[in-house]
Amino acid sequence: MMDRLSQLLSTRDWLMADGATGTNLFNMGLSSGEPPELWNVDQPDNIRTLYRAAVDAGSDIFLTNTFGGNAARLKLHNAQSRVRELNRVGAALGREIADASGRSVVVAGSVGPTGEIFEPMGTMTHAVAVEIFHEQAEGLKEGGADVLWIETISAPEEYRAAAEAAKLANMPWCGTMSFDTAGRTMMGVTSSALADLVETLPNPPLAFGANCGVGASDLMRTVMGFITHGAARPVIAKGNAGIPKYHDGHIHYDGTPELMAEYAVLARDAGVRIIGGCCGTMPEHLRAMRAALESRPKGERPTLEDIAGKLGGFSSASDGTGGDEGPKRERRGRRG
Repeated sequence: MMDRLSQLLSTRDWLMADGATGTNLFNMGLSSGEPPELWNVDQPDNIRTLYRAAVDAGSDIFLTNTFGGNAARLKLHNAQSRVRELNRVGAALGREIADASGRSVVVAGSVGPTGEIFEPMGTMTHAVAVEIFHEQAEGLKEGGADVLWIETISAPEEYRAAAEAAKLANMPWCGTMSFDTAGRTMMGVTSSALADLVETLPNPPLAFGANCGVGASDLMRTVMGFITHGAARPVIAKGNAGIPKYHDGHIHYDGTPELMAEYAVLARDAGVRIIGGCCGTMPEHLRAMRAALESRPKGERPTLEDIAGKLGGFSSASDGTGGDEGPKRERRGRRG
């Protein structure tokens, strides 16, 4: 049988994903340093509220509250023995909300990085990483996730390990990297390198792309890199709602709903198939994005000048691939 995401992609030109997890949970009272995955068990109604808000705002896909739900991350909180439980419950709560929505909504099991550096620079091995990701994937599968959503990856070695774990779990998957260092990931991967990488995998993703990073304009430039490189499969864009700023004791993202609506339309017109938000993206942003996608006719593929003009200048002169220079903007922050 065709999986739910593939079914939707076969009938729709674009799908809308969700927004932030952490930003929304902090607004509900999550403390800095507290692992949000524990709320799947300890505060399930808050997690239901998180998921339901995305669905009500028009998301066709939402991510589970399991980004840091692998043993390497949970070990920092002495919760490494709870991987299966926390992922299963996080996905089951999502399945509950999706099934009650009255339409076809994809529950995407969020799988974030281990936080470890791979050999030879670090100590993480491929085999151990596959084991870590596989354990998490099995929990998400048990809870009813439709697809694994591997995100915010920086290293190709980690991307490959997560892909292998998805195969072991017999789960369809999507995978995004975070490009936040002059158009490259923290480990130096460019947009063209990721577009090439996905085609070398024994089990390539249903869709691939970029999430988080610096801001919507930089993320759009990366996405344009995938598309102009000739991406052969659906592309994902999940950009932050502007740039993070410290204000009155907390981090605030300066992207307005109007800016995120412009970003969503630009992404669609560029050829992106799955469009969502990342840090700072709230339900009001999602509602504006959905309204714009549904009401504004499809336009020509935007240029980098179009993107900079509507979303703000880029944080670096180059996208990391040696070309496509654009207006420069002083870098004011990192991911939040």
